[in-house]
Amino acid sequence: MYQNIQQKLLRSVNAIRKQTDFQPSVALVLGSGLGQYAEQMELVCEIPYDTIPDFPHSTVAGHDGRYLFGYVSGVPVVAMKGRVHYYEGYDISDVVLPIRVMGMLGAKTLVLTNAAGGIDPTFVPGDLMLITDQIASAVPSPLRGSNLAELGERFPDMSEIYDRALCEQIRKTASELGIALRGGVYVQTAGPNYETPAEIRSYRVAGASAVGMSTGCEAIAAKHMGMRICGISCITNMAAGILDQPLNHEEVQEVADRVRHTFQKLVTAVIGQLER
Repeated sequence: MYQNIQQKLLRSVNAIRKQTDFQPSVALVLGSGLGQYAEQMELVCEIPYDTIPDFPHSTVAGHDGRYLFGYVSGVPVVAMKGRVHYYEGYDISDVVLPIRVMGMLGAKTLVLTNAAGGIDPTFVPGDLMLITDQIASAVPSPLRGSNLAELGERFPDMSEIYDRALCEQIRKTASELGIALRGGVYVQTAGPNYETPAEIRSYRVAGASAVGMSTGCEAIAAKHMGMRICGISCITNMAAGILDQPLNHEEVQEVADRVRHTFQKLVTAVIGQLER
């Protein structure tokens, strides 16, 4: 398993380096609502995932599959337009492979974004939430198996996955822009089914504010590599049992599209502050 993962990583990096020598300092994962973010970038090149050997690709509608290399407010960025999820049937090591590749390409900071269901009853669809901590015990750890010593140590500390200084900068930036920004703990579930009301009640007791089907494992893999991490969720719906109504994916997409301009504005401003 160790050699297989290592070989996949090296093949991916080598394939990308044959197409571009771009050196990113920031990695960005584009969640729901940020699919058109390429419009905010000064693009240098795009690399479809299917041009990279053995690279995973998303099977979810609305999730394109390509790396975007370019500049955001003068900052060199590599962005994932389309992520893969554990529920699509991939091994957890393949789910986080794109994150590890961005780190190996030179990115030192990771900005994670996603769509999430609100657990905190004071949230409303359309809210943006700064991720301050996470619960990811519902999916396997991406560090399971032989340790990739080239990436990080065997037992990495996870007491501060989301960098406090970055979180404070994001709060300040949102305030300056007049964008309301919530804060809370994000919980990743395996999916693809939505959670039951009983599960949501248990997550609420555990301290979770929002729930989704991505991000947590990506943050663990990035932390293992020593990357600085921050994350923002777009609350696209209320989780099961919070409101007396069924959940559907169309609502998620509709709300994400409605707030995408605000979401994009905040992400662009945050990235612009990272190099200062």
